[in-house]
Amino acid sequence: MSEQRFCLYNSTELQAVVDDMARQAARLLPEDALLVGVLRRGEPLARMLQQRLLRLGGTSELPLHSLKVKRYADDLSMLHSETALTENLELAQLNLSGKTLLVVDDVLYHGHSLLRTCAYLAHLGAREVRTAVLVDRCISRQPVHADIVGLRLQVAAGDVIECNVPPYEEQFRIELLRRS
Repeated sequence: MSEQRFCLYNSTELQAVVDDMARQAARLLPEDALLVGVLRRGEPLARMLQQRLLRLGGTSELPLHSLKVKRYADDLSMLHSETALTENLELAQLNLSGKTLLVVDDVLYHGHSLLRTCAYLAHLGAREVRTAVLVDRCISRQPVHADIVGLRLQVAAGDVIECNVPPYEEQFRIELLRRS
């Protein structure tokens, strides 16, 4: 099987996308919100949003927690039939009863990870859970949506959207992987 790679967005273009996401988050979130970055690539994206929100002013640095949630491998092969979530004990010990949380992930694919994450955070007592994704593939099969979307990319079902996010990859970019 051969593969073709196409760079859809480079680092410069994505910086503008993340800036826009931060402006959306600033309008949506109260000053005492918390960020939850879905590991792996959602956590550094949440950190980018955290820094941009701080630069926009009007708020102190929002606390950031990470959460490990996994269903698919990066190539979209199934890893877990039930979405695997590793509890974050630090997050579980917080009083979230009056808090708004913003969950940040790289790609909204079928929606299993975001659904599992939102259910977990609601179980912990979060008053409101909002979501932000860098890329929405517009094919969610679960009753979830992203409140903040960087890019909406409708690509063929067999194509893979790869978000390359430092520190996991050298360059911040979005690539399309097409298999033939």
